Amino acid sequence: MTEISKSRRALTRSLLALPAAGALPAAAQAPAAGSAQKVLRYAFRVAETGFDPAQVNDLYSSTVISNIFDAPLTYDFLSRPVQVLPNTAESLPEVAADFTSLTVRLKRGIYFQEHPAFKGERRELVAQDYVYSIKRIYDPKFKSPRVYLLESAGILGMSEIRAATLKGAKFDYDREVDGIRALDRYTFQLRFAQPNPRFYLYLADNSFLGAVAREVAESYDEKALMGHPVGTGPFRLAEWRRSSRIVLERNPGYRQEHYSASAPATDPVSGEIAARLRGQRLPIIDRVEVYIVEENQPRWLAFLNSEHDLIDELPYDLADLAIPGGQLAPALKRRNIRMERAPRASVDMALFNMEHPLVGGYAPERVALRRAVGLAYNVNDEIRLVRKGQSVPSQSPVPPTIPGYDPGFRSEMSEFSRVRARALLDAFGYVDRDGDGWREQPDGTPFVLEMATQPDQLSRQLDELWKRAMTSVGLRIDFKAAKWPENLKNSRAGKLMMWRVGWSAAQPDGDTFLALGFGPNKGQANHARFDLAAYNRLYREQRMLPDGPQREQLFHEAKKFFVAYAPYKFVGHRIDTAVSHPWVIGYRRHPFMRDFWKYIDIDADAQARSA
Repeated sequence: MTEISKSRRALTRSLLALPAAGALPAAAQAPAAGSAQKVLRYAFRVAETGFDPAQVNDLYSSTVISNIFDAPLTYDFLSRPVQVLPNTAESLPEVAADFTSLTVRLKRGIYFQEHPAFKGERRELVAQDYVYSIKRIYDPKFKSPRVYLLESAGILGMSEIRAATLKGAKFDYDREVDGIRALDRYTFQLRFAQPNPRFYLYLADNSFLGAVAREVAESYDEKALMGHPVGTGPFRLAEWRRSSRIVLERNPGYRQEHYSASAPATDPVSGEIAARLRGQRLPIIDRVEVYIVEENQPRWLAFLNSEHDLIDELPYDLADLAIPGGQLAPALKRRNIRMERAPRASVDMALFNMEHPLVGGYAPERVALRRAVGLAYNVNDEIRLVRKGQSVPSQSPVPPTIPGYDPGFRSEMSEFSRVRARALLDAFGYVDRDGDGWREQPDGTPFVLEMATQPDQLSRQLDELWKRAMTSVGLRIDFKAAKWPENLKNSRAGKLMMWRVGWSAAQPDGDTFLALGFGPNKGQANHARFDLAAYNRLYREQRMLPDGPQREQLFHEAKKFFVAYAPYKFVGHRIDTAVSHPWVIGYRRHPFMRDFWKYIDIDADAQARSA
């Protein structure tokens, strides 16, 4: 029996054995002390790495950061299509006609949460905080995984300071540069070396350009700062047990802000939420408890036992049981559990390290090897057997719902042909020379693929599919398991041969996905370490263009480079299903916002009765 079928049978038994509502196991009976508070409880399936905006960019850490720090802009929580709004800014930025500068004016009277570094004084948010926070990302000591976004933007003067620091100079935060400066206490300006029509979208990402207070940052070293986030946002970190439990509580000094989201007329559910919550002071809840639960079954059982209030990513191996045919299961309906499904602006992929001596490089035989590996892997098996239909095949990295997506674009990425895979391998000298059933390299030396993976159920299921696919074309593959943060670190350092990973957009723009192939992004967005001059020129050009047919044509050309050189095997774009208990009020999946906790309400009495 395969690991997939064993897992499925175990989960089926678990679901069928669940008690009826109101008769839950003793472990879930008595509410904890202080349960009158409004508390949102749920789980991450992957461990966090830390909470400093300059040092991280993984989804789970970024979600926590987004609820502690504030960027100048935000999104309307309910509007679709998405709408950018002022957050700490008093209005949308003033953008130059040629897109080479933007000016942001801040609201007055916004304060950081209390911290000893402020020496007992209320510390107001000012323009210099954003200047400092942006400069921090350039500082090499933080090894920011998102500095590539700012360097690609060409903020005048900053890349030169970073380059000098890498050569041994001191990074001078007080040095005035033309590209980022405070014009007065509440106004800052960004200036670019080339047009940047969409840079303002970065200003709506709390996890990236949230304001950090210099006094706080300089009171810790880089490692300690990861556990001491201090922002102006709605929540503050109350407890952190690494890779186990994260607790945030309401920031008592948070500004006067009230629920004012605007629901589209075509969405009655959002309309009901907007009417019910309009005018309530944010954040509505008092506390958020996040647990790291990597395995799907215990995460699901915690939800069914009312120990968790929300699952915002339904485990794939439960889809047939929880949402058969895309509809909520009758047993869940009887408990008034709610379901929401929405496409995620993301791509799942397997990457090849283009600098690895076995699978990397641009020589025809290496390109043929990577393409053969991609052709041998059945994308539809992954979507059908593992993801249970909660994904659609990829033709390129750019997902549906994102500018740059072309529904008419078709490519080899979604093709499955082991006949073509074997033919490519044979033609370029990857043949079995010693008769042991496994192919050797063209020079006759042994050849084993190695794919990094994680010790969780989903990864084991995917390992099984990849093993079967490679074996079918005579390629030996081994799997090296490590925790996800460790694999992330090693991937950024170029130490992995292959790895499966997902990439999500934080902005409504396909540039996020083209960045996966931009050479200067190696070790940041570009985990494949792909570096081709022709692609790099194309990428830079599309960044400077406003949206329109000319930019769309460059997107089309960029996608063809990915197909031709195969630094990635793009697999699918996810469809996320969220389920929540009836006492969770106001949850809606936003495609880009991670700071949704402040918009949630909890019926604490109903929550307590469920225990």
